[in-house]
Amino acid sequence: MAQEDRPQIYLVTPPEFDLGSFPETLAHVLNGADISCLRLSMATHDEDRLTRAADAIREVAHAADVALVIDTHVVLAQRLGLDGVHLLDGGRSVAAARKTLGPDAIVGAYCAQSRHDGMVAGEAGADYVSFGPVSGSLGDGSLAEVELFDWWSKMIEVPVVAEAGVTGEVVTQIAPVTDFFAIGEEIWNTEDPLAELNSLISAMG
Repeated sequence: MAQEDRPQIYLVTPPEFDLGSFPETLAHVLNGADISCLRLSMATHDEDRLTRAADAIREVAHAADVALVIDTHVVLAQRLGLDGVHLLDGGRSVAAARKTLGPDAIVGAYCAQSRHDGMVAGEAGADYVSFGPVSGSLGDGSLAEVELFDWWSKMIEVPVVAEAGVTGEVVTQIAPVTDFFAIGEEIWNTEDPLAELNSLISAMG
């Protein structure tokens, strides 16, 4: 696959990380691979913790010219001057988030395996929709199959993201029919996140 035709990489933070050391690790990855967007996706709902995490990585992201969005927290995205928000409830909150954050913000929506939710999100003004998991045994075992991405890429103009359980095999299968791969714990749980990321990128062909 020609490099210009390859899906782009949408990097996702670990659900928990050390504010002292992670920014340096993140900078190494952002400077070593072509990353289009970064998502702050933490397990905590503590606003103080999220604020400190956002402050810690925002400068790193923007120094690398990478947009930074946050899971769910529209108010925090606005207050902290982030580039947008990633919503986890399909299309239900897209219009409200767009109204709050304005036309220039990034508003994305995770739609699990639902074409319907994806279309609702797109019609409400989402900049992208994401489907997943693409492999593994998360949740009830339901997966976003290659056929979903193939259908979406042929029928819908809104960019699509494949996420959760991204492996080399999945990358090879889905690369021709997705615009982005969201990659997070797949690399952060390894000894060399950048090497692991570049291995996944090379699997695109």
